[in-house]
Amino acid sequence: MATFNVLIVYAHQSATSFNAAALDTAVKTLQLQKCNVVVSDLYAMKFKASATAEDITGTLKNPQNFQYGEESLLAWQEGRLSADIVEEQQKVKEAELVVFQDKKAILSFTTGSYESMCCPDGINGDINIALWPLQNGILHYCGFQVLAPQIFWAVEHVTEEARQNMLEGWQKRLEGLLQENYFTCELNWPFNPPCTSCTDKD
Repeated sequence: MATFNVLIVYAHQSATSFNAAALDTAVKTLQLQKCNVVVSDLYAMKFKASATAEDITGTLKNPQNFQYGEESLLAWQEGRLSADIVEEQQKVKEAELVVFQDKKAILSFTTGSYESMCCPDGINGDINIALWPLQNGILHYCGFQVLAPQIFWAVEHVTEEARQNMLEGWQKRLEGLLQENYFTCELNWPFNPPCTSCTDKD
């Protein structure tokens, strides 16, 4: 089996959270498949997500009328982006599971709601529509092949046994993740996908 480079971008403050357990499951399962796993722990890194002039080193082209897009493009061309950005860009460049063109990305997260609450007629609305700006507007737009999201539903409201079953299901999925097909982000995609929690209502 070929060795894959995998980048996991992790964002949670608590080491005892379910998210941390899901991360641990992912790392161990992928490493057992001989993957090289790199984790960017954004909270531990104190990573700054806001886009400011601090992202650029050296002299700004137009400091009186700072335009982030223009200045950051020039800084990238001239090798003047800040070290933390360059480091994360390098991780993405080297990864094979979470990288640009012709490679794959997956969203993995927990919710405070049950799956039935996030259906088209659920109280919280369709989760597919909520994820559309992320999966299509960011990941697909940038060239990722987007895998179906891994959603851990209502982790605070279910039993410990149910949470353990979630982790076991995640582990099983991870074992075949590199061979998993990505879905096509078509214009009407978020309005058509079947919702397993709602299909048997009648």
